[in-house]
Amino acid sequence: MLHTLRFPEAAELPPVREADPAEVRAAIAGGRRLVVLDDDPTGTQTVAGVPVLTTWTVDDLRWALRQDSTAFFVLTNTRSLAPEAAAARNREVVRALTEASAAEGTGFVLASRGDSTLRGHFPLETDVLAEEVPVDGVVLVPAYIEAGRLTAGSVHWMRTADGMLPVAESEFAKDATFGYANSGLPEWIEEKTGGRIPAGDVLRITLEDIRLRGAEHVAGLLTSLSDGRPAVVDALCDDDLRVLALASATAEGSGARLLYRVGPSFVRARAGQAAHPPLTAAELRTFSHPGASPTATSQAEASRTSQAEASRPAAHGLIAVGSHVGLTTRQLDRLRERGGLAEFELDVPSLLDEDRRAAHVAEVAQACAEALGSGEVVLRTTRALVTGADADDSLAIARAVSGAVVETVRAITAERRPAFVVAKGGITSSDVATQGLEIRRAWARGTLLPGIVSLWEPVSGPSVGIPYIVFAGNVGGEDALADVVDLLRSR
Repeated sequence: MLHTLRFPEAAELPPVREADPAEVRAAIAGGRRLVVLDDDPTGTQTVAGVPVLTTWTVDDLRWALRQDSTAFFVLTNTRSLAPEAAAARNREVVRALTEASAAEGTGFVLASRGDSTLRGHFPLETDVLAEEVPVDGVVLVPAYIEAGRLTAGSVHWMRTADGMLPVAESEFAKDATFGYANSGLPEWIEEKTGGRIPAGDVLRITLEDIRLRGAEHVAGLLTSLSDGRPAVVDALCDDDLRVLALASATAEGSGARLLYRVGPSFVRARAGQAAHPPLTAAELRTFSHPGASPTATSQAEASRTSQAEASRPAAHGLIAVGSHVGLTTRQLDRLRERGGLAEFELDVPSLLDEDRRAAHVAEVAQACAEALGSGEVVLRTTRALVTGADADDSLAIARAVSGAVVETVRAITAERRPAFVVAKGGITSSDVATQGLEIRRAWARGTLLPGIVSLWEPVSGPSVGIPYIVFAGNVGGEDALADVVDLLRSR
């Protein structure tokens, strides 16, 4: 029963086994590149100096493989897709990656990045990837340290104002599309696989394994996996994840074929990075990458870049809010309290009415473009969540609404070039990046808050020079959105 679960007291936990990021970098040096297939754009929020692709042509993937980075992200945005489309997209990406890897002579290891509150297409995505690139084991590591999504005793927890909550008791477990009933990860796997994988068949890698027995022991456990058997891993801090990363490098080096299904924090550990402090206002004024070229990558992109540069520049930024979770609404309330905003609403019933949609989008876009001349602009959808008759209908509605947000952002930026763009919500931030701002290649430069809220620097296409801020719907305190906007205002 969920109510019998109890998060362990500090005195009950084994002492932390420290692990230096430099050890991980040494262990992975010369090895295969970690390629993170991100089911929405928010997985980059724990790393800095990492390439990001929003498309997956062989040329784009070869570009990413040539960059001086131990990992890179490919934004698949599959959390917003129906199962069949999500499966097809994963196949398409990994087949192109296999071709690019062979052309560059660079091996890769796959991580399927999912939500730290367990929402997403699991086991669908890992099943598809394992069919394309056979594996011995699937390693589930949903921990997201800064956001307080932690695993102990093979149970996944969420930090709240009232203490640690089993994640199945959170609002996220009631998701219309990806809901679930179990906080214990082995039981969650059994639930999500419809009993195909019983909880008793899941390998549990505990804090005792990590902290008392260490990386060599954990490597032995990982090496024991076969036939795609899943393992679930405890983690309460970055050191736990770095021990796992060392173990993974050892296991992979001995021939183990591992596929990872992870939250954001494992990527940082496996890439050999330490936690980076948030970017400062001074850094925001000067960020650039010596290898990044502001030139477009094709004649068509050059044309779009020229058109974007012809739009009127604005001294103020655009904040697009699509997430409907309660936390986002509270964060938006706090942002309003800081002042200096003009706020415009995309009315969801109007967006779902084909006769009214186009005129409504055009009217809101024009108003936003004009308002950017005098202050920051919030573009938001109706706060009341509109759902369908079933999970597929709800996802279709979400896609239609997100598509309208994209159309509006594109129309705004064609008229007036914002000083920055913040996108709030997973589907929103993906669609605004790929369709609204037409970002194909970017660098994740760092975060604006500790371990959350990623800043991307586009390096091709019409959005070069516009800082793009990816802000998940379910992270940060109630002042987080206001604090981010204040920081951007101070650049």
